[in-house]
Amino acid sequence: MTDAQLPAIVPPPGLPVPVAAAPDPVEPTLDELRERLAPGIAANAAFDGWTDAAVTMAAEMEEVDADVARLAYRDGALDMIDAWFAHVDRRMAERWPASELARLRVRERVQVLVEARLEAVAPDREALRRAVAVLALHPVRAAKLGWRAADAMWRLAGDTAVDFNHYTKRATLMAVYASTVTVFLDDESEDMADTRGFLSRRIDGVMRFEKAKAAARRRTLYRPSLSRFVGRLRYPAV
Repeated sequence: MTDAQLPAIVPPPGLPVPVAAAPDPVEPTLDELRERLAPGIAANAAFDGWTDAAVTMAAEMEEVDADVARLAYRDGALDMIDAWFAHVDRRMAERWPASELARLRVRERVQVLVEARLEAVAPDREALRRAVAVLALHPVRAAKLGWRAADAMWRLAGDTAVDFNHYTKRATLMAVYASTVTVFLDDESEDMADTRGFLSRRIDGVMRFEKAKAAARRRTLYRPSLSRFVGRLRYPAV
């Protein structure tokens, strides 16, 4: 008798039909929790500061065990701020994908990316103010986060420099972004008009400096050089 010919097994009337047990849900990793809870923590940090209370409130909103949530931020406020800034980086990248940035000039790319970061944190401006105060006490961690933000913006802008310019570009953008955040925190103008104007002037200043530096480099390229003269005497052209 084949399987097709076997009679179907039907439970007697009144007995429950067995149902296969649902698979246990996969528990998120601590890294996944950090990412998931970061926006909620920032929303609560405006009232509770970057504290365990903000983590607990965010965990309740996401229906996550608060004790497990706190494990995801072992360095306390610094880990919370780190995760929030990483979330802002992702928001910025979503707002300006490479295909849209490619239509802009480099100067415009930098400006819209900085503005995108500020727009992402605008709803939680007080949380950012508190984050800046915390990072002021931890300059090494602050520098790492600032560098990461500048690097993310330059990479989205299409920068592929691997020489000394790689570092100078990021250091310059770090300074521009930090000063712009200072203006942004106290900006009460409509649609961040004061902040946008300040940012535009800072970028213009940087661009003028870069052009002047490039012109000076070109002028010195053909200036008489004793070292080049001696080098040619020692290694004459073939």
